[in-house]
Amino acid sequence: MTEHSLAKGALSALESTIMGIAGTSPAFTVAVTTGTIYASIGGLSVGSLLYSGIIMLGIMFAFASLNRVMPDAGAAFAWVGKVFGPTWGFFAGWGLMVASAVFMVSATLPAATATLLLFAPDQVENTPLVTSVAAIWLTVVTAIVLRGIKHASTAQVIVTVMEAVIIFTLLGAAVYMFGAKPAHAPSLEWITPGAFTMKSFADGAIVAVFFYWGWDVTMNLGEETEPEDASSGAFWAMINLIVFFVVLMTVVLISLSGDEIAKANTNVLYAISAKIFPAPWSYLVVLATVLSTVGAIETQILQFSRSMFSMSRAGVLHSRYAVVHPEWQTPWAATLVIWGFGMVLLFSSSYMPSVASILESSIEAIGLQICFYMGLTGFACAWHFRGLLKTDLRAAATQVVFPFVGGTFMAGVAAYTIPTFSPIVLTIGIGGLLLGFVPLLLGGWQRSRRAASAA
Repeated sequence: MTEHSLAKGALSALESTIMGIAGTSPAFTVAVTTGTIYASIGGLSVGSLLYSGIIMLGIMFAFASLNRVMPDAGAAFAWVGKVFGPTWGFFAGWGLMVASAVFMVSATLPAATATLLLFAPDQVENTPLVTSVAAIWLTVVTAIVLRGIKHASTAQVIVTVMEAVIIFTLLGAAVYMFGAKPAHAPSLEWITPGAFTMKSFADGAIVAVFFYWGWDVTMNLGEETEPEDASSGAFWAMINLIVFFVVLMTVVLISLSGDEIAKANTNVLYAISAKIFPAPWSYLVVLATVLSTVGAIETQILQFSRSMFSMSRAGVLHSRYAVVHPEWQTPWAATLVIWGFGMVLLFSSSYMPSVASILESSIEAIGLQICFYMGLTGFACAWHFRGLLKTDLRAAATQVVFPFVGGTFMAGVAAYTIPTFSPIVLTIGIGGLLLGFVPLLLGGWQRSRRAASAA
């Protein structure tokens, strides 16, 4: 089978925006990550999400600016490689791929626990069973993505609309029920910059970047979207996400006490719903979490497969991963690779003592990998467009200054938090990146052999 092109121009600006929003899986992210960020910095979680989101806009401007001039399914891989050289480009792409692979654990497990909460609530801490259900979800979503980008987009639009209706209904009910007698009284201190120390800001930010991660799938679909539509989709996705996460975190704090958040584990939204609605209506938010999680799994499969496709097409990885299915127009081999990695990681993680410990470790490790590849992209954009500082200061703000600030933020957060992480987080986060030297060196050796044979 020979290489074919992806489905060019298949997605509209609206579909791109929905993909960007769904890529962060809002309901899933809040459900499984609120406990982690609240345990780290308490009520300052609201301010952390606000300021981290604003700084993340700098990274969004970097991606959007580079996408306009050189759209590529590899996104960070292609752009960083163009600006800083192929080795840095390889590791930018590798960082995203490792994060996506680890995410197969941190996303499919909540989908499984939510599924069991609906059908077998007494089994939600049965790690082997949770892992098996997670594997089924991963397989189903992979099959949808394999069948083509339009199938994936249609599924994403449907689940995102259903998720939004349920979550906004829950938000309205929570404000009505708990606004007069909040579990945490709203305070300006939550968003006051002076309330943060360097440590609390960094601790919150490493989790906050996980909240926002996923919108950049719009850039990996840049070859399947008009460049301006992809960049516009990324912008509007980020604006909506900043508002949504700040509001939703505020409502969580109004609705639940610290003990309730801790006990809720990966079901924070269900904990709120159970306080408001009787069964079975309270389980609708569990459905929203499942839908959100499925959307997140889909977008990460898309990001991984498109990045691997681009790296293979460029000759960095084996050419088999650049093969596109002639009918579905998807990189089917690369898609099956992320499914395989996900399955291996899922069943390996089942040896850890609990679902909660798996999630906490994977979220922190992914945060490091996000900081790495997004930070590199921010610096690459600032360097590529640096000439604008002399010719067009207005354009330089979004193409040089903001991306540089975003890249510095990512690098600083990673550097500050690395010494605080457990050995398992460092093994997954940094070890996963260092593992990239194996395919990098192997690819270089194979290219050298081919060149010698040709000579």
